[in-house]
Amino acid sequence: MSLIERDVEALAAELGRRMLALHWRIATAESCTGGLVAGAITTIAGSSDWFDRGFVTYSNDSKRDLLGVPDAILREHGAVSEPTAIAMAEGALIHSDATLAVSITGVAGPGGGTPSKPVGMVCFAWARRGDATISATHHLAGDRAEVRHASVVIALRGLLDLAAAAG
Repeated sequence: MSLIERDVEALAAELGRRMLALHWRIATAESCTGGLVAGAITTIAGSSDWFDRGFVTYSNDSKRDLLGVPDAILREHGAVSEPTAIAMAEGALIHSDATLAVSITGVAGPGGGTPSKPVGMVCFAWARRGDATISATHHLAGDRAEVRHASVVIALRGLLDLAAAAG
């Protein structure tokens, strides 16, 4: 197991401990990570007690169909944007029994980047039922695998931060 994998596993295990203590469940909505966050979570034994479901919504159609991301947001801002990430996270909460949701959408590369949305640009959102959704954009260095793995770490840390803020 690599250092990155151990770091991800440690974060996921800590997240599990916090979710169990709070009696909360998590949902994920992933595009460029293709389910890696859900995979990291479900690596932890007993995660069925705190992980509700994961949505892999790679295409715009799947973002609309599974999460209810409005066409207007996708047209105006594009799939890789904080408004889309927010709609994805909020849609994951609507379509699950989770208390917390995280979403990730970005350009992992090596192609697909533009001057306004370069390779390595990844948008995140973290939503908690009854609270305002938090979003952030990161510009990550590295190849496709490195961008995706860094995105998993950011997603898990954001969930931990949201849980810590609740108690």
